Amino acid sequence: MNNIPLAERLRPTTLNELVGQQHLTGKGSILRTAIENGKIPSMILWGPPGVGKTTIANIIAQTLQSPFYQLSAISSGVKEVREVIEKAKQEQNVILFIDEIHRFNKGQQDALLGAVEKGVITLIGATTENPSFEVNSALLSRCQVYVLKALDENDLVQLLQYAIQNDELLKTKSIQLKETTALINISGGDARKLLNLLELVVDANNEDDITDKIVMDTAQKRIAIYDKKGEQHYDIISAFIKSIRGSDPNAALYYLARMMDAGEDVKFIARRMLILASEDIGNANPNALLLANATFDAVNKIGYPESQLILSQCVIYLASSAKSNAATTAIGAAMAAVKNHGDLPVPLHLRNAPTKLMKDLGYKKGYEYSHDYNNNFSEQEYLPREIAGQKFFEPGNNAREEELRKHLKTLWKEKYGY
Repeated sequence: MNNIPLAERLRPTTLNELVGQQHLTGKGSILRTAIENGKIPSMILWGPPGVGKTTIANIIAQTLQSPFYQLSAISSGVKEVREVIEKAKQEQNVILFIDEIHRFNKGQQDALLGAVEKGVITLIGATTENPSFEVNSALLSRCQVYVLKALDENDLVQLLQYAIQNDELLKTKSIQLKETTALINISGGDARKLLNLLELVVDANNEDDITDKIVMDTAQKRIAIYDKKGEQHYDIISAFIKSIRGSDPNAALYYLARMMDAGEDVKFIARRMLILASEDIGNANPNALLLANATFDAVNKIGYPESQLILSQCVIYLASSAKSNAATTAIGAAMAAVKNHGDLPVPLHLRNAPTKLMKDLGYKKGYEYSHDYNNNFSEQEYLPREIAGQKFFEPGNNAREEELRKHLKTLWKEKYGY
């Protein structure tokens, strides 16, 4: 037993022992009712690491007394899936549990379709990724998706106390939980990490009292709740961008700190700010793009930890800057015109005429060279005839773009309605 990690020793075997997920496994809940009725659908269990996905799959198999096969999408492929399906044809009510099913490619997921549809297997897939994006639609349509929630502080403290009081090894010691903040923060809400960290702290120290300092000294550093390939990654960068767009430098700095604390690639952060400088600020403040570009170049040269100063400066500037999405909506409108009208012919007077034949066909004829006219401007038509006069750019309501509006109105009079 000494070689079995605490989290595995305490893995629940019944729904009543499970901590958290009461919305799915509590009395009267939809999943518990299905299990008690002995008939469960194929399902995808979606939630953060260490919240009970594998445990629930095991409990289902034990409760229903069904043949249970387990594969990991990291190390298994179509061959292993087909082997299980062939075995399942000789048995009844077979459950196939696939951990990290999002790592299966389309071909591997497709190998499951027929067996799931015909009821040869009941599939239970576990994923930390949004199944809408990572599980193909054909397989997803044949499964019920159950969303598992992150364990809250009360759940985690309850789990710690249960371990101290009930584990065969820990209950022989006089352990006192004086503080739990460090244990909870370092584990990041992952029950498996929490229990194994507790065991590490107990084994590494002669102290009976567990304090935050002892935990921090044992763990050496705080591990951020962040998965650079998982949903947290996308949620935090989304909050970061929305905070800059919303002109809240304080919130933007907080999410920047979250990413830096987790070791996010500085180029990824800088690249997103570079896009935002055009998408959400644009000509309301052209210097934003210049600073964002300079930031991207600088962090490429410097790296951590000094890059945090450069990123901070850029974040504050972008968040505090005037905002405009005029450039974004303008190119969107132009792209829509291209899609709606197809490849319209370029007006003859705008075409290049490098050969005599092209000149004879009227290419370039009638073109007015802007610099030959007053204010370097000639009021000629540049768009194809079918969309002549169509306006794509609408200046934003800010000082700089109001100047652009005034200038364009002077040039084009009433043509574009500036």
